[in-house]
Amino acid sequence: MTTLTAPAAITAVPPAARRAKRRGTALAVLAWFIGILFVLPFLWMLLTSFHSESDAATNPPSLAAPLTLDGYKAFFGVDGGASPWPALLNSLGTSLFSTLFVLVLALPAAYALSIRRVRKWTDVMFFFLSTKMLPVVAGLLPVYLFAKNIGFLDNVWLLVILYTSMNLPIAVWMMQSFLADIPVSIIEAAQMDGARLPTILARVVAPIAGPGIAATSLICFIFSWNEMLFAQVLTGVVAQTAPAFLTGFVTSQGLFLAQVCAASIVVSLPVLAAGFAAQDKLVQGLSLGAVK
Repeated sequence: MTTLTAPAAITAVPPAARRAKRRGTALAVLAWFIGILFVLPFLWMLLTSFHSESDAATNPPSLAAPLTLDGYKAFFGVDGGASPWPALLNSLGTSLFSTLFVLVLALPAAYALSIRRVRKWTDVMFFFLSTKMLPVVAGLLPVYLFAKNIGFLDNVWLLVILYTSMNLPIAVWMMQSFLADIPVSIIEAAQMDGARLPTILARVVAPIAGPGIAATSLICFIFSWNEMLFAQVLTGVVAQTAPAFLTGFVTSQGLFLAQVCAASIVVSLPVLAAGFAAQDKLVQGLSLGAVK
């Protein structure tokens, strides 16, 4: 005797789930589209850097133009031009030292404003924020006259001091939000064990807030590396940084587009490398404090 079995019931997908799936797909496509828009200028600059000056200056530019390394040879001074290595080393030194000084100063300040809060700490935070409201160009002339009178022009350490003071308010604001999520009980337990403030900051606070510190240091490094106004006005030959060196490719003869693109690619590589190396820490650090 043959037994007939009823077909398995087909579970219908709820309309709300279908709408949510379509919404998620649309958001993913939109995210990819926006990401491609952000990457396209960099890819265009990379392609232009491998073209000759005549091909790079055509309008519209030719994608099938022959590739060459003339732009990179001109940037690195292979053809007898100025070498970019002193400027690159100056940028690296000023960015690293200023970032280190910012972290040394911002960590105790953020600790006092988040964990062991001082009186009227909100007023202190507003003061730090108010220092960023002044346009940089407004303080350029006083800084120039002061540096000239003390004989500090064209000095790398002048840029280190300026970059430290410029990035310190941002670092304090960021690290204050990171340190505010650290449980106070951990700090109190360390104090009961006899740990002093330097030990607490180095062995308790810093490891817990490591992703936030990494995000802060990367942003300060990028800001210092990309700064050009002070570097252009306050330096000459000895302390010239990479952004100021790039302006040398804009001459009275015109704009050498392929050389500028090649120089921009090389100057951007340290920042891109640091961003990729600290990508997980950066995302984790920037997400701290976003969700309670």
